Amino acid sequence: MKLKILKSDLIKNIQNVQNVISSRTSLPILSNVLIEAENNKVRLVSTDLDVGIISTFTSETEEPGAITVPAKRFSDIIKELPDEDILITTMKNNTMSIKCGKCFFKILGLPKEDFPKLPDFEEDPHTIMDQGVLKKMLSMTCFSMSHDETRYVLNGALFLFKAGQLIIVTTDGKRLSLIKKETTKAAPDRSLIIPAKTIYELNRALGESGQTRVTFSENQVRFESDNITIISRLLEGDFPGYEQVIPAQAKEKVFVQREPLLLGIKRAALLTTQDSQSVKIEVLKNRIIISKSNPNIGEAREELETTYKGQEITIGFNPSYLMDVLKVLPKDEIEIEISGPDKPAVIRIEDWYVYLVLPMQLA
Repeated sequence: MKLKILKSDLIKNIQNVQNVISSRTSLPILSNVLIEAENNKVRLVSTDLDVGIISTFTSETEEPGAITVPAKRFSDIIKELPDEDILITTMKNNTMSIKCGKCFFKILGLPKEDFPKLPDFEEDPHTIMDQGVLKKMLSMTCFSMSHDETRYVLNGALFLFKAGQLIIVTTDGKRLSLIKKETTKAAPDRSLIIPAKTIYELNRALGESGQTRVTFSENQVRFESDNITIISRLLEGDFPGYEQVIPAQAKEKVFVQREPLLLGIKRAALLTTQDSQSVKIEVLKNRIIISKSNPNIGEAREELETTYKGQEITIGFNPSYLMDVLKVLPKDEIEIEISGPDKPAVIRIEDWYVYLVLPMQLA
C-alpha cells in the first residue's frame, strides 16, 4: 500500500472511528484501526465486536493494500506531524512507514486477515431518514438511557418503526423520553433496541443535512450517512411498555420561559450534594419559586413569572433530570404539567414529543 494523504483529511477520519476503540481489550487486534486503500479511496475501520464504524474518503493511491495499526499511537503520530502531505507506505512484516516533510516514523501493525470482519447486509428491508431529523430525535432522547448494567434492556434506545413513522423511546426508570417523526421512506413495522454506545456514536456522526439509510437484519442494524457507516448489534429482550405510564394531558399547565427556568435550576443545583440531590419547586399562582436549602452549605432561592391558575404544589426534582431536557427543547416557552407532589411532571410538544420525570422526596 502506498498513498498520499492530507493531514486534515486523515485526522478527521481517524476521529470518526476511534471512539469505539478500547485500549483495555483482551484481543490486541481490537486496539487497531484497519486502513484499506484502493482506487483513490481510503477506508478506516474500527470495531469492539458490538459496534463497527467505517469512515471513507478520497486520497491519492499509488498502490492498493491494507494493514491494521494501533489506533491511538497512529492518531498521536499524525496529530504531531507538520501540516504537509503525508506519505504512508506498507512494507514487509506488516510494517508501516509514515513520511511528512522531514519527519519519518515506522510502526508495527498486524495483517488485515486478523481484523474481525464486519457483517454483510441485504439491501432490504431498509428505511431512509433525514440526517438532521434523526440527529434531533437522538439529541432529545439519548440522555434518558439507563447506565445501570442490571437493567440491561434499558441501556439503549427503542426504535419502533410503525406506519411510516419512527418512534424513539428511552428510559432509566426515573424519566422517559419519547419522540416520533415521519421517515422519508417507509419500512416494514419493526422494533429494535439499539445500545447506548451506538446511539452516542450515531449522534456524533450525523450531520444537519443529507440522508441516512437504515438497514436491518435479524440481530444487527446498519446506518449509512455520507462517508460514515455504523454497524451495531441489537440488545435482546423486551423493552418495558411505555404507553401506559404516560398520563393523559393535565387540565392546568405551567407556561414558563425555558431559558430562565434552566438557569434558575442550574443555580439551585449548586447547593446539592450526593446525600441531598433534590431541588424544591413551588408552583404558585402565576409564579414558580425554585429553591435549595442545605443546613451544611447554605440556601438558594429564585422566583420566576409564569402563567398558571391551578392548585399550588410543592414538589422536588433531581435538577439534572430537568436541565437535560431544558437544554435541548426547541421552544422558548414551554408547558409543564404538574398534577401533584407525588405525580410525574410532563413536558409535551404538540403530538411528537413527551418527556416525563418522576419527583424526588424533599429532604
